[in-house]
Amino acid sequence: MDKLEAMRVFCKVVEHGSFAAAADRLGQSTSAVSRWVAQLEGHLQARLLNRTTRRISLTESGRAYFERATQLLLELDEVEASVSEQAVQAKGTLKITTSAGLAMSHLAPAMAACRREHPALQFSIFVSGRMVDLVEDGFDLALRVGASGSHNNVARRIGQTTILYVASPDYLASAPPIRTPQDLRQHPCVTYEHDSDQHVWRFIDATGNVHPIRIGGGPHTDNGDLVVEMAAQGLGIATGPCFIVRPYLESGRVVRVLPDYKTDVLNIYAVYPTRKHLSAKVRLFVNFFEEWLAREGLG
Repeated sequence: MDKLEAMRVFCKVVEHGSFAAAADRLGQSTSAVSRWVAQLEGHLQARLLNRTTRRISLTESGRAYFERATQLLLELDEVEASVSEQAVQAKGTLKITTSAGLAMSHLAPAMAACRREHPALQFSIFVSGRMVDLVEDGFDLALRVGASGSHNNVARRIGQTTILYVASPDYLASAPPIRTPQDLRQHPCVTYEHDSDQHVWRFIDATGNVHPIRIGGGPHTDNGDLVVEMAAQGLGIATGPCFIVRPYLESGRVVRVLPDYKTDVLNIYAVYPTRKHLSAKVRLFVNFFEEWLAREGLG
């Protein structure tokens, strides 16, 4: 069995949601695609897909394999492409969608640094709090915080940022004290409406115990910067990635809540529609931005 080809076929089935759709994309018969997946499962001695007459779904083992296989195939394709495209200059306009917070704090300065090295590369940036359809809306690249989006896209982790919990000093001075995560239930908490996970905040104590707290009672918005600004205005407790919160902390407009507890880390993803024939401009900027984030730091 060609393990690499079996891996590619399996990933294509997951990305397109069915054996038939994957077969059409690969130019193979549905039965051939099914055999590839069956051989792969036999080789691994693990069921990767749950099959019904109408749909397929990933098993737990299948999900773990898909995530690793996607990264391996991505790296392999990039190695091959980097050799064949060494002479290709990155040029043209790169259309990117991302959040306002990441665009202001990190994307804008990274773009300026990239343009100094690659003046033929132009940028068109669209700021949105929603998960856009990259293909339908014509985007080359999305930069996303926390959630990578659909299996139909390729998601490459390029950085991480820490989640912080904050409130304004004036609010805390007049509100019930917050000594443990459970105390948050007495407070209005500002939430990000596109992320249901934000309604459960997690705190990790010194012994490693996790304290999940369901919160609410405060305003909500689809803008991450506005979440923190609402806290600065005294509307309650808020959470946000370090790159949004840090300027507020440095100015004293907010202070950390429960600073003795550890908090979650969010991944930063570069997301694009396909790994095949990835353009030189996308590959160049994703690599550049990943290196820039590692050098400058996200917090």
